[in-house]
Amino acid sequence: MQWTLVIPLKSLAHAKSRLSDTAGEGLRPGLALAFAQDTVAAALACPAVRDVAVVTDDARAGRELSALGARIVADEPGTGLNAALAHAAAVVRATRRESPLAALNADLPALRPAELARVLEAAAEFPRAFLPDAAAMGTTLLTAAQGRELRPAFGTDSRSRHRASGAVELPLDAVDSVRQDVDTGDDLRAALALGVGSHTAAVAARLLIPGQ
Repeated sequence: MQWTLVIPLKSLAHAKSRLSDTAGEGLRPGLALAFAQDTVAAALACPAVRDVAVVTDDARAGRELSALGARIVADEPGTGLNAALAHAAAVVRATRRESPLAALNADLPALRPAELARVLEAAAEFPRAFLPDAAAMGTTLLTAAQGRELRPAFGTDSRSRHRASGAVELPLDAVDSVRQDVDTGDDLRAALALGVGSHTAAVAARLLIPGQ
């Protein structure tokens, strides 16, 4: 089974505002882009992934991620993350009706293809499934089998919201790279400890991060 991944990415100028104490305004957009580049590159290297669609209206991100092999889908209807994911899922399903879908966060710079493959293999057993993030409050990946709607409920306490929606929580160990999203300086340190991709490593080398 091969999956189509949908990865949402907001405007780089507004992305990762909670990292402002770690990365100044001059570096934060580049860091957000680097996270997405490493996420997309790892996803495309995963044998369980057929293709990747990035949902964004950011021109720079679109160019860079398209160069990696991602398909760019417009961020419509412009009413938030979940609406954008639902729109992108519909766009993908218009040409890939047989493909199972997964929504994946764009801020997984330590993502490892083999760990992503394990998660997708486990998710294939269920109509809808999700993986909680490292903080055990959010969600880094939500899946929908062929013929099933994605029904994304990302945002505050999305772990509980996805569970309440009927999606099955995947109780997997040793998939830390798929769980470790980055919103704060502590998250970035945790990702760096796991080992990030080349794009994030290059930008992070320009930051002064205590403990690293």
